[in-house]
Amino acid sequence: MHVAITGAELLTCHGGTDTTFAALAKGVDGSQGLRFYDTDRINVTRGYHVDDSDDPEPELPLRAGRWLARCVLGAVRQAGVDPAVERVSVIVGTGLRELRAMERWAVDGVPVRRRDLHFTTAVREVLPEVTEVITVSNACSASGHALALAQDLLAAGEADAVVAAGCDAMSESMLTMIGRVADAPTPALRPFQEGRAGVLLGEGAVAVVLRRAADAGPGALATVLATGLSCDAHHETAPDVGGIVAAMRDAHRRAGVSPHDIGLVLAHGTGTALNDPTEAAALDTVFAGVAPGPLVTGIKGAIGHTSGSAALMSLLVAAEAMRSGSVPATVGLAEPIEAAAGLRLVVGEPAPCDARLAQVNAFGFGGVNAVSVIGVDR
Repeated sequence: MHVAITGAELLTCHGGTDTTFAALAKGVDGSQGLRFYDTDRINVTRGYHVDDSDDPEPELPLRAGRWLARCVLGAVRQAGVDPAVERVSVIVGTGLRELRAMERWAVDGVPVRRRDLHFTTAVREVLPEVTEVITVSNACSASGHALALAQDLLAAGEADAVVAAGCDAMSESMLTMIGRVADAPTPALRPFQEGRAGVLLGEGAVAVVLRRAADAGPGALATVLATGLSCDAHHETAPDVGGIVAAMRDAHRRAGVSPHDIGLVLAHGTGTALNDPTEAAALDTVFAGVAPGPLVTGIKGAIGHTSGSAALMSLLVAAEAMRSGSVPATVGLAEPIEAAAGLRLVVGEPAPCDARLAQVNAFGFGGVNAVSVIGVDR
């Protein structure tokens, strides 16, 4: 069943929705020197921080929940949804939950209630009358899985509207993990770039309000045709071409489309040694024989890898690109890897786009993959 996006808000290192779209259009790399951490010890020096300059204590626990609450409330207001008179569920996808709060508790003695590691309290502080708040921890495709569950709730008639959301804040544990697999600190996140040096973390939150398309009325931001899922369990961290292809084909089948119908792909594009050639091979497999093939871009060079938020952030950028007719270039990409030679990567400057359907890729550790197909009216 198709569902309509009737409200949306995101928060990245560039700020809110409009400023993030503007920064992507200009090709701005939002990375900066890493704050809060001993960079020599963790072997990571840069990241894509949310600007907390207006927060008197930006390192207080539960930062992700504060960003989430802001985005959920903004999206609900834009959509004109009233949880007091409608059944409104909230599904939050996250990779890390409030892991930074756990670190502060363990190392610095800053207390945190265990129930706040989920996001019920954060959401109910701004929307106390929502029917339920569900936290889904599905690695870097988490908000894509939240979107799929939201579609299922609406199809089953279990809700009048569903907020699908994602959020994550940087944590020392995650930063240390990516630092350990690099010989030297990664200077920039450069998806599909020859000689790329690895991933850098972003952070932030995103929320979209969904209704059954038949009930949404005019003015929807986009329509979600389907989300395809796979869990290939190929490896703890390494992606698998077969598992990714399965998610793409599941999305196309559920959406009732063929690869020829897709005009734009928002790639997962992490800038790592394994993801980029694996994703390119999967796209080559699925779009084999499609000429000239869809435009392909990615946003992590501009906003970092935002973990659980990544899928829905890419989805909103795909919708904006189709509405505006302009696809932002992949920040950090100048010389594509040989494995991506068959892809129509957007390099250097934004590309004109008349696509009506886009595919949004999101892949997580353990082979937890989510691929969505969305459309816009132009």
